[in-house]
Order: sequence, then C-alpha cells, then structure tokens
Amino acid sequence: MSTTDDHDRPGHRDAGPGPLAHRVPDLGALELLLAVARLGSLGGAARELGITQPAASSRIRSMERQLGVALVDRSPRGSRLTGAGALVTDWARRIVEAAEAFDAGAQALRDRRDSRLRVAASMTIAEYLLPGWLLALRADRPDTAVSLLAGNSAAVAERLLAGEADVGFVEGLTVPAGLDSAVIAHDRLIVVAAPSHPWARRRRPLTAEELAATPLVLREEGSGTRQVLDAALGGLARPLIELSSTTAVKAAAVGGAGPAVLSELAVGEELGMRRLVRIPVQGVALARDLRAVWPTGHRPTGPARDLLSLTRG
Repeated sequence: MSTTDDHDRPGHRDAGPGPLAHRVPDLGALELLLAVARLGSLGGAARELGITQPAASSRIRSMERQLGVALVDRSPRGSRLTGAGALVTDWARRIVEAAEAFDAGAQALRDRRDSRLRVAASMTIAEYLLPGWLLALRADRPDTAVSLLAGNSAAVAERLLAGEADVGFVEGLTVPAGLDSAVIAHDRLIVVAAPSHPWARRRRPLTAEELAATPLVLREEGSGTRQVLDAALGGLARPLIELSSTTAVKAAAVGGAGPAVLSELAVGEELGMRRLVRIPVQGVALARDLRAVWPTGHRPTGPARDLLSLTRG
C-alpha cells in the first residue's frame, strides 16, 4: 500500500480557507482560456486579446498552477484543451457571461446617473455663476437633464443631506455639518446705495460701527451673505427690509429703499450705470470663499464631477 499523502502529489492544491479571489482565476485568464478553446491556438488567442504569445503562455501556466490541473496541451499543430481544461472552460464561460451581465448592469446604472444632474446652490452663485457653468456643461453633456434648486446656504445643506441634490454650492463662512467641500472661487461683499442716498455723498468711509448700527436691506437669516456680514460686524441692527434673493435686495437698493450689502458679482452692471454707488467701509473685512459641497465621503461623480471641474476652469 502506498503511503504517499495527497499533499505530496505534484500539482495537488488544497481548496482551503481564504479569499475566493486567491482561489479563482481572474477574468483575463478565463477569457484567454475561452479564446484558446474557440480558436484552437494559443497564438491566435493572444492576438485576439492584444497580448504577446509568451504572456499568454505564462498566464495559462499560472492558471494551471493555481487550479492544480493541466488545462491546455500544446503541440506544433496548435493547442487543445485537456479533459480538465474542457470542464474548466464550461465553468469559465458561465463566469464570463455573469461578468458581462454585471458590466451591462453597472453601465445601465451609470447611464441613469448621467441622465440627470440635481444642483442646489445659494442665491448669488445660482444667479451669477451657475448659468455659465451649466452652459459649458451642456456642451460636454447635451443629454444630461439639469435641475437647479436655489435657496440659502442652510437650504442647500438640507437638500444634500436629504439626498435631493447631487452637488451643492454655498457662500457661508463655514461648511455645514455632514458635508465635505472644496473652495471654487473667492468673492467680496460691498456696501451699496442708490445715488440719492446720503451715504453716496459721504467724503469719508463708513466705520464698522456705523454699518453695524444702520438698518440695512438684507438677505434672510441662513444666507451666506448674512452669515459673513454678521460675523464681520459682530452683530447687526434690525433689518430695514429682509428679502430672500440677491436680485430682490439689489432691486430694493436701486429703488432707494436703503443701503444694502451685496456680492461684487451681483452689482457690476448697476455700479457701471450709476444705478448704485459703492460706499467705502474701513475696519471690516468682507471677503468670503465660495464652495462646492457634497455629503461627507461621497465625492461627486459623473455629471456632478464634470460640473465641479468647470467651476475651476
């Protein structure tokens, strides 16, 4: 009776524990085996898959070592499968077909993701920056339907955290909890008033104290503009009027309702046409960062990633 243990036989391989990926050949090797079976030639299979014949031979040998059985008989007349090779090829065909179905399903998910883009943005960015970015995105992705949800910075955070937007843009001093961010641009708030307002005829700059003590036409609480101004001045007087959009604040200031604090991005035309006058202020810094934001750990992909790249162009 032989006392040779199975473990001593050449080519024997234990299934054993461990990750399945260590015990099953990769898809590239299985595709190669299927090509050899179909073409009857290792060289032909190598050419079809775009690899060299030595690389194909090495891959087959590696798979044979991994499985512990001979798969291909090589001869001057070509290559043919062994009995074990024919059986493994049948299994390989099912695995490759399953992988193709997996790939098709993943592509369908990407197509569905790429067919729409939901953007949430605070008002200044929505009104003065996003239109240009979205036009550029449309040139690259004409089949992507884009919806824009405009609101203050707090509302943008709520949309993202509720899964109602794919990417957001905010103007506040801080990044809302639960979101990651990247600075995409810089902005400055300026004090403006109608030419008829007494401030338009001042010979000296406003002080921070004067600005803080004066009722202003302001955005609502929760807006990035209001956050920056309140933090810079250490508090504000009761608003003269409180409005929910940059355009509304600007229109009220142009109409003479009172002075306002607005983004430089929003008032270039009005300043150029002297419908508004810039009022110098000393002793207060009103610069701010504009940020793209997204849920923590979920960096934008697809159209959202492409839009993000356009903001930095």
